[in-house]
Formats: sequence, C-alpha cells, structure tokens
Amino acid sequence: MDDVLHERVREIIESVPAGTVATYGDIAALSGAPSPRMVGAILAEDGHDLPWHRILRANGTPAPHLVHDQLMRLRAEGVLADGQRVDLRKYRWKPGGDEDPGEEGLF
Repeated sequence: MDDVLHERVREIIESVPAGTVATYGDIAALSGAPSPRMVGAILAEDGHDLPWHRILRANGTPAPHLVHDQLMRLRAEGVLADGQRVDLRKYRWKPGGDEDPGEEGLF
C-alpha cells in the first residue's frame, strides 16, 4: 500500500469531529482510496490511536464485532443510535462545512 495514501486516510479519520460520524466510503472518497475496504484495513492495522469509533458502515451500523464498544463511545459524544443504527442524515460529518451535526450531511 502507498504510504502517502495510508497517511491521508489516517489524517482524514483523525479530523472527523466528536459528535459526528463518517462511513468507510466517505473516507475512501475523501482520501482517494480505491475502496471502503481499504479504509477498514488501515483502521484494523493502524487505527488504535484514531477515533475509529466515528467510522461506520454505509448503512450507519458498526461492524458486528465492535457494536457494543463503538455505540458506547459514540453515545458518550452525543451520537445516539436507534437500535444499532446511527442516523447518517443527522450525524454525518460535513468536511469543510458547518460542523452542526443536526443538518443533513454532505454525502
């Protein structure tokens, strides 16, 4: 994997503010990564020091093996889930825009 791309993905994930979420696809699109799966691989290998809990699947749910811890961390930041799904229209991060998570997201 390209080290520049790897670091760009990490930087974008690091910039997702508390109280908002992004999807793996959002991060891939912003970073130029070829797929959301690559973003997941970077987080799995080198994401322990990043706000990994703010990154969700395209349907607004955490990966099954992370669901409890991820939803607990998000709840602590004010991101509430309906069951195990976060409302992306409400909480999705809008990079470079108004950081009010109550408005509809960019993506």
